[in-house]
Amino acid sequence: MTTDCCAATAPHVVIIGSGAAASAAALRAASGGARVTLIERGTLGGTCVNVGCVPSKIFIRAAQIAHLRVHSPFDAGVSAHQPVVNRALLLQQQQQRVTELRHAKYENILEGNPNITVLHGQARFKDASTLTIVETDGTAQEISFDRALIATGAAPFIPEIPGLSDTPFWTSTEALVAEQLPEHLVVYGGSIVALELAQAFLRLGSRVTLIARSTLLAKDDPLIGETLQRILVDEGMRVLTHRSLRRVAYATVGYTLDVDGETIHADQLLIAAGRNPNTAQLNLAQAEIQTDARGAIVVDDHLRTSTNNIYAAGDCTAGPAFVYVAAAAGTRAAANMLGGDQRLDVSTVPAVVFTDPQVATVGLDAARARQLGINVDTRTLSLEHVPRALANFDTRGFVKLVAEAGSGKLLGAQVVAPEAGEIIQSAALAIHSGMTVHDLAARLFPYLTMVEALKLCAQTFSKDVTQLSCCAG
Repeated sequence: MTTDCCAATAPHVVIIGSGAAASAAALRAASGGARVTLIERGTLGGTCVNVGCVPSKIFIRAAQIAHLRVHSPFDAGVSAHQPVVNRALLLQQQQQRVTELRHAKYENILEGNPNITVLHGQARFKDASTLTIVETDGTAQEISFDRALIATGAAPFIPEIPGLSDTPFWTSTEALVAEQLPEHLVVYGGSIVALELAQAFLRLGSRVTLIARSTLLAKDDPLIGETLQRILVDEGMRVLTHRSLRRVAYATVGYTLDVDGETIHADQLLIAAGRNPNTAQLNLAQAEIQTDARGAIVVDDHLRTSTNNIYAAGDCTAGPAFVYVAAAAGTRAAANMLGGDQRLDVSTVPAVVFTDPQVATVGLDAARARQLGINVDTRTLSLEHVPRALANFDTRGFVKLVAEAGSGKLLGAQVVAPEAGEIIQSAALAIHSGMTVHDLAARLFPYLTMVEALKLCAQTFSKDVTQLSCCAG
């Protein structure tokens, strides 16, 4: 009788989407006693596992291996050779792992949970307590709910360029499943996806021209984009910054592109100009859910929208567009839908760009800190002063630390280095813990490791590290 009573009074939570935020929320809500209905209009698992993080990192890793077989700092002693790249076999390997992870981490878990019902179709709000679901077979039904979570993610932004819509251009989705490598690929964009894929295609054998409307990674410290641009150009990429794609024409021989008056011919075009939230088809106005100018859903730090019983999480909101942030947001939103009081703290979010070398950042850069009225002190350490980088014969990049002047409190870190993503979390923990650069300089770091670069950079606030012995504390 107790079970029946609880089932009868269990809140009905509907979740729109099935990616990281949605799945984390569904599992948390179900474990908290809610009756959960999850609605997905496409493939279960969302962007990350299907067309984002997982396939892109496999693709990038394969490209890195191909590159190392041709170019490495040890070519004099370990003979290099030009590999034969079989893109079809690489794609098969990539997609097999995608399928495995989707089954293991999404389909099997969601569909195997007795408290979660999965529906396939497009959801639209009828009002603040009712959804209309048009299922894949065309049938429609209405579902009432107590609480709802919108976790519909984002999709590639397609700029309005004359002629573009009449061409078979790629977004990252098509690029990652292409069976053939283009001879000449033009990539339009200067941010994360554009840079990662441009370098990967270059390393797999395509000639690549990258066109950026501003600088590379323009939202970050300028030194990052400058450093990365030099590295990409050294690898053979043509990089055009502060340039715009004005017109696109396509014929059987390929693309003709007008780039501020210069004509560029290519056999494939990849548009990687950012992403927009997937909210246009949800009929949000019927539930009085506020969005910003981009269509991103406005939420508070408890993930609640302008309508009290409706929450949102992940890339459909204006928060940091990272899968780990989405999953954390989904978990907290679910807890709050069941009466909890959990905040999503995004004050210290580490970010990684999976180029080679990688770019990793956390906290404030110097410009942002000054905008906030903070007087800062910064130090930049070239990797030429990092023993592990010297041992690897790879000193591309730097570590930069931003501290509050006077107190020395660590405010941010920017890293360009091989495996920078493995370094940045130590800086994130230091910032979260309120450490100063002097605290960081005094900590014990293992030798020879790349993460020791954080300690060495912290030491430069008070010492000349070029005058220290190895492992000097």
